Amino acid sequence: MDAQDGADLCFPQLINTSCKKPASPEFQRLLLHIVMSFLSLVTVVLNLLVIISVSHFRKLQTPTNILLLSLAVSDCLVGLVMTPGHILTQRPCWFLGILPCSLYHYTSFIITSASVGNMVLISVDRYVAICDPLHYPTRVTERRVKLWVCLCWLGSVLYNILFIKAQLGSQYSCYGECLLNVELIGGTVDLVFTFILPVSVIIVLYLRVFVVAVSQARAMRSHTAAVTLQLSVNSSTKKSELKAARTLGIVVLVFLMCFCPYYCVSLAGGSEFYTFLVSCILYCNSCLNPVIYAMFYPWFRKAIKLIVTLQILQPDSREANML
Repeated sequence: MDAQDGADLCFPQLINTSCKKPASPEFQRLLLHIVMSFLSLVTVVLNLLVIISVSHFRKLQTPTNILLLSLAVSDCLVGLVMTPGHILTQRPCWFLGILPCSLYHYTSFIITSASVGNMVLISVDRYVAICDPLHYPTRVTERRVKLWVCLCWLGSVLYNILFIKAQLGSQYSCYGECLLNVELIGGTVDLVFTFILPVSVIIVLYLRVFVVAVSQARAMRSHTAAVTLQLSVNSSTKKSELKAARTLGIVVLVFLMCFCPYYCVSLAGGSEFYTFLVSCILYCNSCLNPVIYAMFYPWFRKAIKLIVTLQILQPDSREANML
């Protein structure tokens, strides 16, 4: 009887402190690993294409694309760290120890916070571009955007150091699990600062962008008969900014559709199946962003072609006209 009980434990030698192995079917775990592994691979490959495109071609290194680069880095890390880590935590037992488990949770929170921060920066960028276009070139410069991105990542690192440190005391109930049992107060504070406040800012800014974009589109249609060169240039610029706002609006909308179910289920304390389902939806968001770029950005499709055909290895390929 004791031998049988020991076989059901993650660490049979630690009878009183070891976790029990879950009774989930082996086929279910295998299917989970296959789906999540495929999702991880696709996420990394697609976001690497975005990273290489913006990093390599000088013409693509605009303030808006630098924000997309930062978002692609966080999405790529989702495929490299969060998805494989999720696969390991879904195994019957966690054998890697306490420190790797803590590092996994810490890194996952940093990536999630940085992704949310990048979305806020993208919303601010489009808000200034559409609502205050005359001051956009001076207010949103490449140097300032790089500073914002660095502060976003640094803030995520520092904030999550404090959050994880405050929660470590209640992390483990037995050996063989890798869970972070968040206390009520800590979870509420984290929910406000990493979800409610940022999402509120994103929604308010994009509602304003939508209203102004509609009015600008109507204004451009009413001036289609204008023939002066200056008006033509201004109209072309406005159309470009409106198209970028529409594309990034889709990115923001998909982000909200993927993140909101995860936080809602986490807050409501859903079952294991629903937690797994919303986690998959959350990870899918990182895979969908490059697909959206490919659908709406001709420069990204052109960059993919040059990368896949290895034309980026040619001299002076960095100076190629991608726009």
